[in-house]
Amino acid sequence: MTEYKRPEPNDVFRFFEEIAKIPHGSYNTTAISNYLADFAKERGLNYVQDEIENVIIYGSASEGYEDAEPVILQGHMDMVCEKETGLDIDMKKEGIKLMLDGDFLTADGTTLGGDDGIAVAMMLALLDSKEYKHPALECVFTVDEETGLEGAEGIDVSNLHGNKMINIDSEEEGIFTVSCAGGSSGEGHIPVTRVKAQGAAYVLRLNGLLGGHSGMEIDKERANSDIVMGRILSDLSSKVVFKLVTFKGGAFDNAIPKDTTAEILVTSGEEFLEAMVDDIRAKLQNEFHASDPGLCLELTKADAPSCDPIDSESTSRIIAFLMNVPDGIINMSMDIKGLPEVSLNLGVCELKEYEFRTLHGLRSSVESRLMFLQKRLTSYYLQFGGTIEHKLFYPGWEYKPDSLLRDTCVKVFKEVYGKEPEVVATHAGLECGFFAGKMGSDFDAVSIGPDMFDVHSPNEKLSIPSTQRTWNFLLKVLEALK
Repeated sequence: MTEYKRPEPNDVFRFFEEIAKIPHGSYNTTAISNYLADFAKERGLNYVQDEIENVIIYGSASEGYEDAEPVILQGHMDMVCEKETGLDIDMKKEGIKLMLDGDFLTADGTTLGGDDGIAVAMMLALLDSKEYKHPALECVFTVDEETGLEGAEGIDVSNLHGNKMINIDSEEEGIFTVSCAGGSSGEGHIPVTRVKAQGAAYVLRLNGLLGGHSGMEIDKERANSDIVMGRILSDLSSKVVFKLVTFKGGAFDNAIPKDTTAEILVTSGEEFLEAMVDDIRAKLQNEFHASDPGLCLELTKADAPSCDPIDSESTSRIIAFLMNVPDGIINMSMDIKGLPEVSLNLGVCELKEYEFRTLHGLRSSVESRLMFLQKRLTSYYLQFGGTIEHKLFYPGWEYKPDSLLRDTCVKVFKEVYGKEPEVVATHAGLECGFFAGKMGSDFDAVSIGPDMFDVHSPNEKLSIPSTQRTWNFLLKVLEALK
C-alpha cells in the first residue's frame, strides 16, 4: 500500500475523494444528499431534492447540442458499510480512508463505496465542467439502493424529460447490462425460549470468508458464514451437549455473510470440544480452500455467558433451521447460458432475546418463480414455528429489442476498443427496473461501469485504468448522442 495520491481522471477522483469523506451508508444519506444539493446551488444549477432525499441535478446542453433529447445519467449515493473485524471505525459517523494498491483504488479496512460512488463522481465531474460535449443532462442520484432500491421506487419521474438513461452501476468494463432480475427481501422470526442454566461458556468465531454481493457472487460457491456456523453447531452436538446463548452473523440481505459468532453454554462433553473444533476447522478449510482460502474458526472460553441461554428445544430447532434452509442458486436460466435465474441469500441471522431473526435476499428473472420462492420460504418457516414477512419488492427490467441507446453504445465501443462489447442480462437487481416500470415503453437504458472486485466487502477495489477508459467511453457516447 502507498499513501493515497489522486489518480487520473483528476476531476472524477477529486469528487470521489470528497464523497469518501462523507458517511453515506444506506439509511444514512442526509449528509451526502445535502452535499449534492449544495453542489447544485453553488453552481447555479437547477435541481430537485425530494422528501426521501433523492436528488436530480440538471446540466445545460453544450453548444450545438441544444436540439438533442436530454440524456439521463443515474447512480445511487448510498454504499454498503462493511469493515474488517476489529477495525475501530464508526462508518455512520466517519468517512473512509482511500488507498492505492498498484492500479487499484481501495479503502483502509472498509468497503470502498465504488458501488456506486464512481457514478456520483462521474456525474459531478460532468456537471462541474464546460469542456465536454453532451446533450442536456438530467443527473439522478438515488438513495438506499443497497437496501432494496428504495430511492428508485420512490422517485417522481415526472421531473425527468428524457427517455434515454445511462445507469452507471455495473461492475465489469465492456459489459453492457440491458436487463436485470427482480427481487424482494424476507424478514423471518422464529420464537425461542430463554432458561436459567449452569455450564461452561464458549465463543465460536467463524471469519475470514470472502462474502460478497449476493447477485454478482452467488454463483461462485462462496461459503455463507451463518449456514456454515449451523453446520459447526450440528457437528458439535454429536458429542457435546450445549445450549445456544447468542448467534450473530451478516449485515445485509444482499451481502453473503462472511463473519458469524456463536456463544454456547456447555453442560456435558466439554472434554471433546477443543479436539472437535480442530477437526471441523481442518475439514472446512479443505472444503473451501478454493472459494474461501482465508477461512478461520476460533474457539475461546469465556468467564461466564453473556446472558441466559435458550433451551435445548430452541437450540435444536435453530440448528435444524440452519442445516436445511434453502440458500444459493435455486434455478439457472434455460434461456441465457450461465445466468442464475432464481437465487436466495440468507444474509443476516441474530439471536435476540425471544426470537431468532433473519433477513433473506430473494432474486428472480421470472416473477412467477419469485412468488413461488416466497411461498416456499413461508412454508419452511412454518415448520419451525416461525413467520416470514416479504417486503421491498423491486421489479425486473425486461430486454428491449430495439434500442437506439444500446446501438449507439455498441458502435462507440467498437470504435474506441476495436472489439465488440458483451451485451448481457444480470442476476443483480438494478434501479433500471423501477425506472422502466414508471417511464413506459419509450424508456431506453444501458447500464455500464468500470471493473470493480469484491464489492460489498472490505476487500472491495476499483480498477483505475478501467475507470479512465470507462470515463472516456462515457464522454464519447454523450458526444455521439447529438
